[in-house]
Amino acid sequence: MAYIGIAIGVYGLFIALLFFAQRSLLYHPDQTVPVPRDYGVGEMASVHLNTEDGFELLAWWRAPESSESPVIAYFHGNAGNIGGRAAKVKPYLDAEYGVLLLSYRYNAGSGGSPGEDALLADGRTALAFLKSEGIADNRIVLYGESLGSGVAVAMAATQTVGALVLEAPYSSMADLAQHHYWYAPSRWLVRDTLDSVSRIAGVNAPVLIVHGEQDTVIPPKFARRLFDAAPEPKEMEMLPVARHNNLLEYGLTDIVGGFLKKTFPEAGR
Repeated sequence: MAYIGIAIGVYGLFIALLFFAQRSLLYHPDQTVPVPRDYGVGEMASVHLNTEDGFELLAWWRAPESSESPVIAYFHGNAGNIGGRAAKVKPYLDAEYGVLLLSYRYNAGSGGSPGEDALLADGRTALAFLKSEGIADNRIVLYGESLGSGVAVAMAATQTVGALVLEAPYSSMADLAQHHYWYAPSRWLVRDTLDSVSRIAGVNAPVLIVHGEQDTVIPPKFARRLFDAAPEPKEMEMLPVARHNNLLEYGLTDIVGGFLKKTFPEAGR
């Protein structure tokens, strides 16, 4: 009986550790302050956006060449910095679309801490910036990569936008936590649930989901669950040999580019 008590105590200690360490497991701050020209997108400019709660966020911005062109607000994943996404947005810059690459408050020396409320406040800051630049709601494309897909879905569910693109998304962080930490009551421990599967029904714009069939970080079943919950019109492309971080190597740009041309035919490129 003593051994059982010890085992229960150790397990309880592990659960407590998992709860208190969860944000360290999920978020990976990067205090690098990248410069656009160093990443091959010298046409973009560094701008600083002020959040509603007093933080200053680094972003890269390039306005569209035409008022009819879409403008992509890009919300990146949980690691690295916006410089690492330059290659992904370069084709859209070449197509003369507008692009806003946002750095979260826990990156680039902004001094903030990660969390769901913080991420959503940063998302609202990005959209407020685009509105201040005169970008029409129906020209805005919210692009969410991995962690950022939860931000993109939440923004699209509460504000009018032109399209929603999700790269390697999840249904909810609770679903994902339970998958990876199956031996614990993980879904009940999650503080930042980022419940996209519940929110996506509120989206009133075309949706594209692109995911890798070999993704072990966010298994494809969660992307399918999110797709099933999304309203029409919607599309999903599952790339048979792609994993989590290499979708660019398997046609991601062509898939997203084709979707944008179809959604915004008047853009002309």
